Amino acid sequence: MIILDTHIWIWWAEESPHLTTRQHDLLHHHQSAGLGVSVLSCWEVAKLVSLQRLQLDLTVDQWLRLALARPEVVLIDFTPSIAVEANRLPGTFHRDPVDQIIVATARVLNCPLLTADSKILIYPHVQLLT
Repeated sequence: MIILDTHIWIWWAEESPHLTTRQHDLLHHHQSAGLGVSVLSCWEVAKLVSLQRLQLDLTVDQWLRLALARPEVVLIDFTPSIAVEANRLPGTFHRDPVDQIIVATARVLNCPLLTADSKILIYPHVQLLT
């Protein structure tokens, strides 16, 4: 399984042109093993819609239901071990709590993370797909 950062999940679900050919190929290659989506990504999608920073063709409830219903998507709960790891990430990591949780999720599950976030891409303490 690979872990998807929220924007990657949105781009993939929306078939967005923001998704690079390489990212698309990685998603296709790993989908049979599962594309992990943190439950916090659901919160982040809802928050982005409420702040009008993300526009969807469906209501956020409908979008989440459809995006999570895809057979390759594995919804990952926010567990106590992920909560603890998010607060003790090694080295220096930026202060976005959702990014901290997504990175911690990848670390706890020992899964690579697919992201385009430059702040995460420079973080050496998480396995990344590039």
